[in-house]
Parts: sequence; C-alpha cells; structure tokens
Amino acid sequence: MAETIFSKIIRKEIPVDIVYETETVLAFRDINPQAPVHVLIIPKVEIPKITDLDGKTHGQLLGELFDAANKIANDLGIAEDGFRLVFNCGSNGGQDVFHLHMHLLGGRKMTWPPG
Repeated sequence: MAETIFSKIIRKEIPVDIVYETETVLAFRDINPQAPVHVLIIPKVEIPKITDLDGKTHGQLLGELFDAANKIANDLGIAEDGFRLVFNCGSNGGQDVFHLHMHLLGGRKMTWPPG
C-alpha cells in the first residue's frame, strides 16, 4: 500500500491543527473546510477505505472514531445544534486520500442532498 499524506501527519512530519489525539485516533482541522467546523478523524493505522474494514477486527477502532467525533463535537460547541459525519469510499464516492477518515462537519445548517 502506498503511503498517504495522513501517514506523514500521524508522524508529525506535516503540521496540522490537531483538535484531538489518542494512541489510536488523530483528529485535525481540514485544510479545505466545507463548513465552519470541518475536522478529519483518522485511525493511526493504515486502512485504505471503508470496504477494508471487518467488524470483528476493527469494531473497537470504529467505536473510538465515533467516540472521538462526539467528544470533538461537544468540545467545539456543535453537538447540541447538530453535525454531520461522512465517510467517502472509493474514487466515485469522493475519497481523495486512501486512508480511512471520517469528516465531522458542523457550525451551519446542513442541506440534502449533500452533493
């Protein structure tokens, strides 16, 4: 598997605005935000896309990603009004970086359809 920009971010080789970090999860502000709050939440292990997940193997990690999203939403003051969580999968799904990541978007009213 080819290394991604997220690998370099995890190793702190590329500076980002980190909003949350544990041993297994890193979250940072998106450099091209699509909402007033736009945070990327990534696992610190290389998983290219959501179709590479297995519930038995990755269940705890997925729980940690969602726990991170809830904590960040609370910390950034968007939990009460609402927010959106998005996983893109594959090129046609809008995935640009092939390292599993979840977008946390908030701070404005979300519209539907998303795009």
